[in-house]
Amino acid sequence: MASNNQGNAGGKSNRGFASMDPERQRQIASEGGKAAHEKGTAHEFTSEEAREAGRKGGQARSANRKRSAQ
Repeated sequence: MASNNQGNAGGKSNRGFASMDPERQRQIASEGGKAAHEKGTAHEFTSEEAREAGRKGGQARSANRKRSAQ
């Protein structure tokens, strides 16, 4: 099987979103978010949805800390 990363030491591609510098990634993501809002397809969290997401994150964090302590 031929590799798509020919001539690139370390086997990592210098192509694609993940290889861009973080500032450029943020810029592209921001443009996508703005376009979704203009189109009307963007999801906007209600305060209840945000509260539930925060609660789940807190529970996961707590569980990870307990597991790490053992």
